[in-house]
Amino acid sequence: MQDSSQATHARPGLRRTGFLREVLDTVILVIAIYGLVNLSSARYMVQGKSMYPNFDDNQVLYVSRLNYLLWQPEYRDIVVFHFPDNPEEDYIKRVIGLPGDTVEIRDAHVYVNNEELDEPYINEPCLPDRCQDSIWRLGGDEYFMMGDNRNHSSDSRYFGPVKRKFIVGEVLVRYWPPQAWGIVTQIGFQGNTAQ
Repeated sequence: MQDSSQATHARPGLRRTGFLREVLDTVILVIAIYGLVNLSSARYMVQGKSMYPNFDDNQVLYVSRLNYLLWQPEYRDIVVFHFPDNPEEDYIKRVIGLPGDTVEIRDAHVYVNNEELDEPYINEPCLPDRCQDSIWRLGGDEYFMMGDNRNHSSDSRYFGPVKRKFIVGEVLVRYWPPQAWGIVTQIGFQGNTAQ
């Protein structure tokens, strides 16, 4: 008779996968992650001075497409959008007006829903010939975009409000060159968030 305390317990069997299988699994995982990152984000290089002093020529930005799949653009967000008259061309601007808002330029100052904006992020006061008295009433899917360098920006003052379908995503990080690195919600606000 065999002592039950000395009985050996069967261990589950594990088999090691081969080296080639591990390499293949790793390559597939890297491709899947790369694909997801590219579907949910994009990288853009700034061209021009329309967002100066917060963005300058040849700075590279990380833009989240995912943010606007989950949420809607908000005031002061910095976004990339397809130029409505030529969707092959992309612009970077700041959201000034949301759907349903009334945006007005009066005496070279910007008003949204009859309240003057406090704009610490702009480069300089807008010149009267660049910010002529005007008024826009935004539709249910329209956003009003303006550059931070108002006297040197082609924006919604000239081409009108931008429909939601043209918005690519929200700029989250400025990462090149390294000395210009910055989290975009803080750019132009001396450490305050843009909310």
